[in-house]
Amino acid sequence: MPLVPTRDIVERAVAAGHGVPAFNVVQLESAEAIVAGAEDAGLPIVAQISENCAKYHGSLAPLAAAVRVLAESSEASIALHLDHAENPALVREALGLGFGSVMVDASRLPDDENRALTAQLASEAHAHGVYVEAELGEVGGKDGAHAPGVRTDPGEAARFVADTGVDALAVAVGSSHAMTSRTAKLDLDLIARLRGAVRVPLVLHGSSGVGDDHLREAIAAGMVKINVSTHLNKAFTAPVREALNDPKLVDPRKYLGPGREAMRVEIARLATLITNVNR
Repeated sequence: MPLVPTRDIVERAVAAGHGVPAFNVVQLESAEAIVAGAEDAGLPIVAQISENCAKYHGSLAPLAAAVRVLAESSEASIALHLDHAENPALVREALGLGFGSVMVDASRLPDDENRALTAQLASEAHAHGVYVEAELGEVGGKDGAHAPGVRTDPGEAARFVADTGVDALAVAVGSSHAMTSRTAKLDLDLIARLRGAVRVPLVLHGSSGVGDDHLREAIAAGMVKINVSTHLNKAFTAPVREALNDPKLVDPRKYLGPGREAMRVEIARLATLITNVNR
């Protein structure tokens, strides 16, 4: 089916009281795994392309086109999201490419500049009917204000949303980007307080570092959109590494295929977990 608006997926999840699985695309095989995993689970998924990924491929358009074609040839409900976009030009490119949502990441800027740029880009995105996520300060793992031990203040978060008009907010509650172990300890009490203070859905970045049971607790406490990337890359890489133990293996399809299949299985499992938790 055609790509679906991110807003539709998130609003249905909020109304039903469960989470939204959001998984990062790195290359064609991961895009295929995301769509196939969504089909297997029979659940909507947000497919995300980050600014770093666009830089790696040299452009945003090819992967965006791949996700669109895969979604159109599938029965799965897939939304397309631009993740961690620091470059305003990339946000504007995504608007022209038909993305259902964008994350405006001006968190490295001073607070007043972050608010001004986020508000400007949110206004432009809304004129295209595009859903906007933003971040108040940086989530851990990116050497920013939200280093380990630092947390989002509920009052500041509420003011940021009011000042910028964004539709969803990424908050720092104890997770970190690029964790390869699932040992993060989230502040569940803070999540509940943020949920009470902020009028838009909360987004958990760095979810790869959070174990299954703790993810359930985070969603029950008030998190909505759950971003996962590194954990899925680990699932993909393990069978690739095993296959490459064969020194005679030279056909990429023989090792990328098993990686794609492993990622597909884990996507279906995680999507089911995230969507089956009720607040």
